[in-house]
Amino acid sequence: MTVPLSILDLAIIGKGQTAAESFAGSVAMAQLAERLGYKRIWYAEHHNMSSIASSATSVLIAHIAAHTSSIRLGAGGIMLPNHSPLTIAEQFGTLETLHPGRIDLGLGRAPGSDQNTMRALRRNHAAADTFPQDVLELQGYVTGPTRIQGVEATPGKGTNVPLYILGSSLFGARLAAQLGLPYGFASHFAPAALQDAVAIYRREFQPSDQLSAPYVIAGVNVIAADTAAEAQEIFHSVKRDRVSRFLGGGREFTDDEADLILDSAQGQHLIDMMRYSAVGTPDMVREYLDEFAEHADADELIVAHQSTGTEARLRSVELLAKVAVAA
Repeated sequence: MTVPLSILDLAIIGKGQTAAESFAGSVAMAQLAERLGYKRIWYAEHHNMSSIASSATSVLIAHIAAHTSSIRLGAGGIMLPNHSPLTIAEQFGTLETLHPGRIDLGLGRAPGSDQNTMRALRRNHAAADTFPQDVLELQGYVTGPTRIQGVEATPGKGTNVPLYILGSSLFGARLAAQLGLPYGFASHFAPAALQDAVAIYRREFQPSDQLSAPYVIAGVNVIAADTAAEAQEIFHSVKRDRVSRFLGGGREFTDDEADLILDSAQGQHLIDMMRYSAVGTPDMVREYLDEFAEHADADELIVAHQSTGTEARLRSVELLAKVAVAA
């Protein structure tokens, strides 16, 4: 690969699986990725989703960090409008203090949930409007000087936890450029604005104390298997699973029902969300990722190893590393 490879671990709770089993799978993935030379692993904040176990993102990062020794770990991302900047500074300042030089903090402004869950989180509907100011406040807590007189993050102050702006629209691209921060685009599930957003970010980037030149991380789905047919079979299972996750309302569809929905307009939208997906043998996947990195004008790729089972995900991590990661 011409760019570094990282992992976005979605902490999936598979059918018939418990959250504890999902966490065990995440530990196994992190240990394998560390051994194989992946650059970093990120975990995303989601709420009220029965198939995703990373809702308490900083707690999960702490658990993974305690079971690994060198790989970078972080949030991809924390939905900052759900929290006070001081609380997140303290959490990630604590992580950085316990695991120095290993912690990243990616920040997004989406709710990571539905309207009812937003109310349960006590999130104000206008909270996203102050996202730029909240990022700056958070930055002050971890780098100094504080922007709130007399208020410091302990731990946090002086830890210089690196911040990343994450998004899937032009808003995040412009904000990352203005603040001189690295930019991560969620092209693994929201592909539409990828090239426009990256172009704007690179064109408008202003150097900062954290970053002297633009740095883009682009998300992409990966299913690497021993044969192309096996990879395609897994991919079809993943698409069926997404039908139940996003459209089922808690109900599991049969395979036949899921296939009918996938043929509908709603189903085609779900399929298009996974437009950027590298599926096949390791060599096929590497070729796709090389082309995608150029297409996205990315400095780094963060891959979501998609599968409905832990074993297949770990196999994908291993197979890709053999052809694309310099350990």
